[in-house]
Amino acid sequence: MFIKFDDPSIRYTGRFGQLGNTMTATACGATIDIAYSGRDCVLCFNTEFSYDPRGHIYVSVDGGARVEVTIEPYVRVSAADEGVHFVKVIYKSSVEQQHRWYLPLIGKLSFLGYEADASASLPADERKTIEFVGDSITEGVLIDEFRKIYAVGQHNRPWQDDSTATYAWLTAEALNLRPFCMGYGAVGNTHSGCGNVPKTADAYPYNFENSPVTYPSCDYILINHGANDRGRSNYLDEYRGVLKLIRERNPESTIIVLSPFCGAFDDVLPGFVEEFNRDNGDDVKYISSQGWVPAEPLHPLRDGHKIIAEHLVEKMKDIVK
Repeated sequence: MFIKFDDPSIRYTGRFGQLGNTMTATACGATIDIAYSGRDCVLCFNTEFSYDPRGHIYVSVDGGARVEVTIEPYVRVSAADEGVHFVKVIYKSSVEQQHRWYLPLIGKLSFLGYEADASASLPADERKTIEFVGDSITEGVLIDEFRKIYAVGQHNRPWQDDSTATYAWLTAEALNLRPFCMGYGAVGNTHSGCGNVPKTADAYPYNFENSPVTYPSCDYILINHGANDRGRSNYLDEYRGVLKLIRERNPESTIIVLSPFCGAFDDVLPGFVEEFNRDNGDDVKYISSQGWVPAEPLHPLRDGHKIIAEHLVEKMKDIVK
């Protein structure tokens, strides 16, 4: 039988919005959890307007190893027996420059539902939540930089990028937090980025064009922006607007400003956060990443993200309660 995308046996984590007869996300790191009964489960995706190279997903069954596959209209999962099973799908990677904001979407994960003998009950996820707001580093771009198949560099990104190997994902795992990821390549506080994604303040309230974010405020919200804003004199003015917007939408969340890993703006951000807190009666936290990793490569490789996560976890232990 076919179980639609909005069935209670399915849980979405990330910036998903209903688009036609699908639940769709364009930010990598978005996750789908499914509980089904039977042996086989066929995942059904809408790939209309998508073209090669399509994005990649990780698929795992019953907490087993993740398997990386290309997003296809049908992906079959076969378990060891006929019992109740749990499938996790993670939007691993995409092509930054494919349109993923304005319709029709090209770079996307659009889930129609699944085929199985029957749906099953999905256990609740009781973990506290954390939202990561960032750029290509948060998205996991070029973590495996040297995996090249095509002459056009962007076409290699599904193999080179990995949202689950980022400082953000690793930090959430270490602190037992449920991650909601918003990372888009080349986006900054002062300008739009790849795939026609608007600047931070304009994009934050939405999953993509005309699709408002509807998930509850996360317990923690960590912002890492600035690497793409170097040389822009309006960076702090725009950041002030970003903080005001995020606070208005999330009055009870703990907000953390994490300085860019390349060292940019670390001289002005501490005073900026202090001033913002004083002027607005807020308690935004500031974490300096100065010296955690070298300024180059701009996009840390897997080991670089691990190092960042190790430092960040230690800092976050004083914040996460």
